[in-house]
Amino acid sequence: MKLGGKSMDAWVEEYAGSHQHPINRFCHTLGIPLIALSVPLFIVALFVRGFWPLPLAMFVVGWVFQFVGHAFEGKRPEFLHDWRFLFVGLR
Repeated sequence: MKLGGKSMDAWVEEYAGSHQHPINRFCHTLGIPLIALSVPLFIVALFVRGFWPLPLAMFVVGWVFQFVGHAFEGKRPEFLHDWRFLFVGLR
């Protein structure tokens, strides 16, 4: 599979280069699922009154984990260079 002219292996290799520090990896292990799960829960929140604080908290905490991890890594998140890296992290 290709995305933007690069193979998935090339995307993953580039992504992995900025995710070497163990604390960054741990933060991503927690943060990415929180962000990914918050998206469908935001849709649920459209139909369930008062439910929105949960997906919002998950989304914010997930992103905090991402940026804390990258502070330990000492590198900016890859998606700041190319938004398609947001999907590479979900693999």
